[in-house]
Amino acid sequence: MYESGEDYLEAILRLQEENGFVRSVDVARKLNVSRPSVSRAMGLLQEGGYIEFSLGNMIKLTPSGLSKAKDVYSRHKLLTSFLMAITGLPVDQSEENACRMEHYIDSDVVSGIRTWMKNNNVPEEVPLPSLSAEDVE
Repeated sequence: MYESGEDYLEAILRLQEENGFVRSVDVARKLNVSRPSVSRAMGLLQEGGYIEFSLGNMIKLTPSGLSKAKDVYSRHKLLTSFLMAITGLPVDQSEENACRMEHYIDSDVVSGIRTWMKNNNVPEEVPLPSLSAEDVE
């Protein structure tokens, strides 16, 4: 799966956790992309079996979509916490860099980071900022 597909799945998961529902317009706002871009991406994710649409055109992750989204989001949170711990950078800057890294990091590197964090008593997850009221209407 491409980086953008992972970003869409992660955004859907976060919106679902924060709001209990997900609409295409919410995804567009969250990722700062156009509605046609979201429409195209949702079509590809649906074809791939990662999402489905429920009543009212709400976006729902399928079991495989949920699994993939959780994996990406887990790496995102782990890398954010790791970067904060080793660099002392604030959460927003660490999260921005983690977002770029999460798509390319090998699983053995993720495992090594988890081991380092456990050995150094660093929590794997830090509270990430919620969506602002303007992100979801």
